[in-house]
Formats: sequence, structure tokens, C-alpha cells
Amino acid sequence: MLILCIESSCDETAAAIVRDGREMLSNIVASQVDVHARYGGVVPELASRKHVEAISVVINSALEEAGVTVAQIEGIGVTRGPGLIGALLVGLSTAKAMAWALGVPLAAVHHIEGHILAPLLEEAPEFPFLALAVSGGHTHLYRVEGIGRYRTLGQTLDDAAGEAYDKVAKLLGLGYPGGAMIDRLATQGNPEAIAFPRPMLHKPNCNFSFSGIKTAVRQYVDKCQGTIDEKHMVDIAASFQEAMVEVLTRKTLRAAANEGLTRIVVAGGVACNSGLRTRFAELSPEHGVKVFFPSPSLCGDNAAMLGVPANYYLENGRHADNAVNAVSSWTLDEAGDD
Repeated sequence: MLILCIESSCDETAAAIVRDGREMLSNIVASQVDVHARYGGVVPELASRKHVEAISVVINSALEEAGVTVAQIEGIGVTRGPGLIGALLVGLSTAKAMAWALGVPLAAVHHIEGHILAPLLEEAPEFPFLALAVSGGHTHLYRVEGIGRYRTLGQTLDDAAGEAYDKVAKLLGLGYPGGAMIDRLATQGNPEAIAFPRPMLHKPNCNFSFSGIKTAVRQYVDKCQGTIDEKHMVDIAASFQEAMVEVLTRKTLRAAANEGLTRIVVAGGVACNSGLRTRFAELSPEHGVKVFFPSPSLCGDNAAMLGVPANYYLENGRHADNAVNAVSSWTLDEAGDD
């Protein structure tokens, strides 16, 4: 099956062509980073407007790069939620209109479902596996039995990991988005220079909390009273990243052990973080697990990742009708039950 996939949940307008849920023929992303950087974060109304401007362009580019025509499309997959409701509606409305006009079935996919199944477009892990979905809006641990079969084990109780990175970057005057900037600075600093807290690290459950780390950084910066030089800056970045990475890796590995799982998928925008990738690579042998990371182009928001679940649902007759609506809040457990 040749599927056109459309993603517009936040500030990336994306389209892709995926064959049989495994072969990525194209994956086009139009970023809005420059638009939102001046505001220090995503402005929902601006995001929606930019999606309207870009949606037809990225779809045509995806078709062209894949070397297929719109008449060859056999199904459409689109992000239904969660995300910014106005942004979601642009992609979903476009997908519904095209599905109706082409007479092809439509699959409405959970955004995080796409992320955690993205590795199946490359080196496919066998089911079941543990998934850490870690991004600007989500930090969740899931037990994944198969496509459409998910159980939430834990989640952040406040800030998502990527959100904490962006807020700390703003505190340090690094701009938006800040995750990549902190990661780059962290490689130059001393990760043991400042003892930032590791919230909930020793709690036996699978939940996370990152607001305490962010608050600790703010308090430390306030104490410095504007005297932070370049050397000090890289040490703050390295120490903050060390705290974040330790919490994410240790809690994920503990959850895998508790569930008796030896395969872990780490997905979402923060999965690009070099510190997180390095630490999992160091710890996985001693814990007897194999960790799968999507390629960087499949970590951030993109449309190709939707092709894996969309193909499965369409082949199994789980189609969305024209009454389907966007949802800003939607748990993955519920998506699997739909």
C-alpha cells in the first residue's frame, strides 16, 4: 500500500510517502523555528497560519521526491492528536478532503504512536519492547506489545524533558529552541561542576518530574547575579544535562527490568540528544538490553513515522470517517482502544 502521510501537530508541517508501512520514499518537513524563535516558544495562532501556507507545498514536494502521482496514493495517514488544536485541524482537514476526493481510506494516528514506531522504518525491534517517548511536549514510558497495543507505565508529572531544556536555555539566554544548544555546550563543560537535583530518581514508580531541575538552575543563575562567563556557562549546561540524562536513563532501564523487557525504543525530539544516546550506549550492555534510536530525521516531528501505524490500521480495516475530529489531549492507551 502506498500511503501519503501528513503531520501538523505543532510547528512542523510535514508530508511523506511510505510504502507498505516500512519503506520511506520521501519525508518532507517545513520548519517554523525562525517564526517562533523571536517569541521564545511556539505561538499557536502563527503555527496554524504557517501550516495553511505550507501544507500543499510539502505534499507536492513529498509526491515529487517519491516519484509518484497523487492518483497512485492508496491511503492517507494523518495526525489526529495530541497537539495544538488549530495546527492539527489544518493537517486533518487536508487529509479528509484528499481521502474523499481520491476515494481512498483514511487512518487517524496518535502523534506519539508515530514516534515510538519510527524505528520500524529502519532497524525494526521485535515486539514487545519498552518505549521512552521524550520530546518538548511528552515524556512517557510505554510497554508496547504490538501496533495499537500500548500500556502507559509512567509519565512526567509536570514539565516534559524537552520543555525543561527549552526553559533552561531561555534562562541562560541561549534562545529557542534550546535543546540542541545546551547539548552542544554540554560537551565542552564539566558535568560534575554543579550538583543539580535528580527528582524522583529513587522513587520506585515510572513517573518523572523535571520542574525541580529547572527551578534549581534558575536559582543558581540568580545567585550568580549576572557574572556567568563562557566557562561557567558550559559547566551549567553540562551539569544540567547530566542530571536530565541520569534521570531518563536510570528510570527507563529500571522500568525495562521490572517489565522483563530486553528491547528499548527511545523516540521523540530529545532522542537526538548526544548525551542521552551516549549514556544509553554505555549502560545498555551491563543491563542486558538493546536500545533502538531512530535516525535524527525521524526523531523530530515528521510525517514518515505515521506510515507504520497508518499502514497497519488501513490493512486491518480500521478506517477513520469524515466525522473524525482533531483532539488536543489524547492518551496512547485510548488510541490503541479506538
